[in-house]
Amino acid sequence: MTREDPLTAPFRFQAERSLGKLAKWLRLLGFDTTWEGDPQAAATAEAVARILLTRTRRRLPQPPGAHVHFVAANDPFRQLQQLVAVLGIQRSDTRPLSRCIRCNQTIVAVGREEVRDKVPDYVWATHENFNTCRRCGRIYWPGSHTRRSLDRIKSLFQPVNEGDCERRSPNGN
Repeated sequence: MTREDPLTAPFRFQAERSLGKLAKWLRLLGFDTTWEGDPQAAATAEAVARILLTRTRRRLPQPPGAHVHFVAANDPFRQLQQLVAVLGIQRSDTRPLSRCIRCNQTIVAVGREEVRDKVPDYVWATHENFNTCRRCGRIYWPGSHTRRSLDRIKSLFQPVNEGDCERRSPNGN
């Protein structure tokens, strides 16, 4: 497979409107993920091959070469577990907390002084490291939400007992 193949790491995704929370988690993992519900998606989507993630069965018949994955689970974390298992995503394929969850752009480190008037006083006084999205201006810092997200991501790649997984056939039964 070539690098342009969407099934080759780095994975790139296009999530349909109903999969917004899954798109957010994929961005948290560092994957380039566009989402149909994002008002900037049309303007920012690159002309690259992507794996289409859908919960709509009628979207499954696609032309040859198209990569479409039906997401069976309802819970966003179970959806993520399904993708990791089916696509063979490895921990080494991820770059956690490297993308803006709002607009999908790569975030960059910024100096503390740059964000002084842009974050709450307590946050500025108690944190040394900040990142920002150059497109939308969102600012990120390592807080309790970061630890919880990283713990969740770590659990995603831990071995699972076979009895802990929900089994479904491809037709959803």
